[in-house]
Amino acid sequence: MGAIKTGTHRVMTVILTVCGIGFGLFVLLNLLAARHAYLMLHFKDGGDRTAAPESLSLFARFRTLVCGVTILRPTNRTTPADAGMTFRTVQYPARDGLMLEAWHIEQQEAKGLVLLFHGYGSCKGALVKEASVFHELGYSALLVDFRGSGGSGGNSTTVGYLEADDVLNSFEYARRTWPDQKIVIYGSSMGGAALLRTIAVEKIDPDAIILEAVFDRMLTTVRNRFRSMRVATFPSAELLTFWGGFLTGFPAFKHNPCDYARKVTCPTLLLHGTADSRATIDQAENNFSELAGPKSFVKFDGVGHDSCLNADPQKWKSAVISFLATRLI
Repeated sequence: MGAIKTGTHRVMTVILTVCGIGFGLFVLLNLLAARHAYLMLHFKDGGDRTAAPESLSLFARFRTLVCGVTILRPTNRTTPADAGMTFRTVQYPARDGLMLEAWHIEQQEAKGLVLLFHGYGSCKGALVKEASVFHELGYSALLVDFRGSGGSGGNSTTVGYLEADDVLNSFEYARRTWPDQKIVIYGSSMGGAALLRTIAVEKIDPDAIILEAVFDRMLTTVRNRFRSMRVATFPSAELLTFWGGFLTGFPAFKHNPCDYARKVTCPTLLLHGTADSRATIDQAENNFSELAGPKSFVKFDGVGHDSCLNADPQKWKSAVISFLATRLI
């Protein structure tokens, strides 16, 4: 009898030990995920930015997984003047009181106005080349810094969720200031996600939109980031997505551009690189299939999550010229 009690006690001890270890690992994973989510969504003012996951050594990847990333607050280092364009800086408030900063590049007898929105960890200075092309084609341009970037207020990002308010306020500012202008909106990566959300939720009605390198779902793009780090996506991606939304106050699992796309009825041009590892070509196809209005899809072979204009200027310009000529009536 004593032997049975001793055996039972040992089994219970093992079970409790395993449960304790499992619970400890669960807590540790959540702490790591929460730290990573916070650091990815809150910009720092100094230090060295963590390099792209693909370029990290094995040791650097391990250190990043343990310590988290450093994302510096995006700073505009290029202006339209560097491309020979005259511009003026304008500011207007977002709905939550944050001040947004934009550059307006005027075109005499403009065919329309193009609003340009940048991607995650970037700012409006990164879109000067795109703005230059639109200017050459006869359009005025308004390059906008999202909250937390460049000259706008704030120090954090929600990867397009709250940034949709910035798109809304920029669109309303443009409508008030240039009421007779046709409006085209260009969104790169996060900028495209924010644009799709604005159209779906706020019902804005641009004359046409251009999307480049846009992910289809928040969870899938987070999974892609873990794949680039060569780390198992489950449960890492799910935990990071949960904590990212929890810490910044938005429903991250419901932040899905492919769902927003179903509400888009205006003419849309989708540009995407076939080698994009952040927002894969399959995800781009998913977004494209959901768009409800007139649409065109141009793929850039071998291009990653980078500027398609930089990779193939002639193809990018031809795609945009053809789209605007046939869709913007």
